[in-house]
Amino acid sequence: MDVALLLAVGLLAQSLGLSLGVPRQTRPSTLYPWRRAPALGRVRRAWVIPPISVSENHKRLPYPLVQIKSDKQPLGSVIYSIQGPGVDEEPQGVFSIDKFTGKVFLNAMLDREKTDRFRLRAFALDRGGATLEEPTDLEIVVVDQNDNRPVFRQEAFMARVLEGAVPGTYVTRAEATDADDPETDNAALRYSILEQGAAQVFSIDEYTGDIRTVQVGLDREVVAVYNLTLQVADMSGDGLTATASAIITLEDINDNAPGFTGDEFFMEVTEAVSGVDVGRLEVEDRDLPGSPNWAARFTILEGDPSGHFTVRTDPKTNEGVLSVVKPLDYELRDQYDLTVAVQNEAPLQAAAPRAQRGQARIHVQVRDVNEAPVFQENPLRTSLPEGALPGTPVATFSAQDPDTQQLQRLSYSKDYDPEDWLEVDGATGWVQTQRVLSPASPFLKDGWYRAIILARDDASPPCTATGTLSIEILEVNDHAPELSPPSGSVCSKPEQGSGLLLGATDEDLPPHGAPFHFQLSPRVPELTRNWSLIQVNVSHARLRLRHQVPEGLHRLSLLLRDSGQPPQQREQPLNVTVCRCAQDGVCLPGAAARHAGGAGVSLGALVIMLASVVLLLLLALPVALVTRSRRPSADKGFLHGLQEDLRDNILNYDEQGGGEEDQDAYDINQLRHPAELAALRDPLGQPPLRRDAPLSRVRPQPPRLLPTSPADIANFINDGLEAADSDPSVPPYDTALIYDYEGDGSMAGTLSSILSSLGDEDQDYSCLWAWGPRFARLADLYGPP
Repeated sequence: MDVALLLAVGLLAQSLGLSLGVPRQTRPSTLYPWRRAPALGRVRRAWVIPPISVSENHKRLPYPLVQIKSDKQPLGSVIYSIQGPGVDEEPQGVFSIDKFTGKVFLNAMLDREKTDRFRLRAFALDRGGATLEEPTDLEIVVVDQNDNRPVFRQEAFMARVLEGAVPGTYVTRAEATDADDPETDNAALRYSILEQGAAQVFSIDEYTGDIRTVQVGLDREVVAVYNLTLQVADMSGDGLTATASAIITLEDINDNAPGFTGDEFFMEVTEAVSGVDVGRLEVEDRDLPGSPNWAARFTILEGDPSGHFTVRTDPKTNEGVLSVVKPLDYELRDQYDLTVAVQNEAPLQAAAPRAQRGQARIHVQVRDVNEAPVFQENPLRTSLPEGALPGTPVATFSAQDPDTQQLQRLSYSKDYDPEDWLEVDGATGWVQTQRVLSPASPFLKDGWYRAIILARDDASPPCTATGTLSIEILEVNDHAPELSPPSGSVCSKPEQGSGLLLGATDEDLPPHGAPFHFQLSPRVPELTRNWSLIQVNVSHARLRLRHQVPEGLHRLSLLLRDSGQPPQQREQPLNVTVCRCAQDGVCLPGAAARHAGGAGVSLGALVIMLASVVLLLLLALPVALVTRSRRPSADKGFLHGLQEDLRDNILNYDEQGGGEEDQDAYDINQLRHPAELAALRDPLGQPPLRRDAPLSRVRPQPPRLLPTSPADIANFINDGLEAADSDPSVPPYDTALIYDYEGDGSMAGTLSSILSSLGDEDQDYSCLWAWGPRFARLADLYGPP
């Protein structure tokens, strides 16, 4: 490119108001590496295009920026083109070039805040498309204009600071931004306060935007919230501006003491009540409502030594509520003058002034009302011995009327006396028994009986008091101890066995029972020669032999005494059997049998019993001999062959009939001795007919063979029953109705269990094995294998 091209470009740039030339050393980023310093000899010609600066927001479009030429071909023989952002890349169409003249045009408005520079590539080709020059860079720099206002980061800045804060206290920072070039004055911001009220109490740093206090006397009670109007301007305060607000709230401190609205308050309250409100005490406090700096706390300083009153704070109104916590008595005091002080929950600031009405006088007048009688001792506890007779004094359960200035009479009555045991004098409250209280009463709880007595005055309306009378029923020692057991056995040799352990019981409750004292009867001093009693514990003693005595029954007499006051004692007999013992100290079987047979029977009674038995045997012997002689030896019963086998197994104890009114029962002997019926038949040998059998059914019965072994017993019995069913001359022995029916009108219920089961499979006969050798055969037949 020759000198003419450079001059043309320079003149064109000056006419367009552009900056074209070698970049200055202060902007090294705009230098291009193709520029070569002059040297001796021939210099190779090349494109040298410095950066082109163009202002943003240019409105006259299209606008020529630069013209490029190449001297390698004549004019009109070179084709020029450019590429890059703003041409064929986004944003497209911003720049263009005349391909024949090489003029570069600006076709759209530029915005530095979006793109601050464009780097393009320039090409020079001949008409055949061959490259004439090496491609080189074309840089277009967008020059900033102050086209953006500064912007605060918030529309309103919220801040808080304590009231009374010292000057210079940091409050908050107001920050703003500017989209213009920060290296130019277009983005040089300055802050200021346009408005903050009458008093200038806040300041702002023009460079940083920090807001601070500048004066003393910030008082929340005067101004609670400050609204500041802030401004920020670019061009160091001379350019574009923006505004925002700063809302600064003063935080409360306790710099105001509470005070009563008046010096005196007058109230009235009824006596004999508690938990009621008397009145309210109004106070004033300028601090923030609801905060500890505002909440009041009341204290009674004087006038209530007994603590009848208290003052609490109403959290909504901050008023003091005077209430009664202990009942007042008009008869004792009819007026109270209280001194009450008020202060905040939070401590008052040292520099805060004191309230002028921090204390107040409260005058409380007590009203007189009818009061209920009062029992002097409630509950009243007393005691009575058990079994107290009717008319026994219990107590005087009287009350007093607190209304001493009113003449009233009291009357007494019972409200609760479940056993109706007590009687109350209606005029005096004197209580006495009116009958004997049963020790087994269900209302006697742990030895205490409780009754409720009422005392009522005669006022209008009347008042009633309730008193509880608790009576302890004292245990009386009215039972002597009893010996347990009343009999026993000891070994005949003192060195064998441990003796007989004796105990005692007492129906009385402690302390009228154990310990018991055991003693051989002093009336029989000879007992101590053979016997000794050793105390084991509070309720037992052991009886032992001193030396060997004859075997048999010995009757001893013991004296037992309890520990009651006064003590009760009883002399009781003790039957002791002295027996022969084995080495282990247990009575031998023979000795035990003699002990069982002779226990409790005296020698004289035994002799009488033996004589009676002998006399009965002598009387029964002739009768037995006569009966024996009349019976043939062949008629010993149909079980004669089995008597030796069954005499210890089947015993005949009793016979059963149909009941008290059954007069038609049959003779059981017919089943036991059927052979003897032949002697009772008529002379013709015909058996008597059953009334329910037709005459045509009479048939002679063939003789039956007796069983020869126990296994044939069942068949023998079944055959006999079948023969009896078909024999019209005998009753129907197989029917169960004969035993089930007990007659009409009997007072006794049936005891029959014949029809209760259809078989023996539900019966348990295993107990037969425990009944001894006499039931061994039945156990073999019916018991489990």
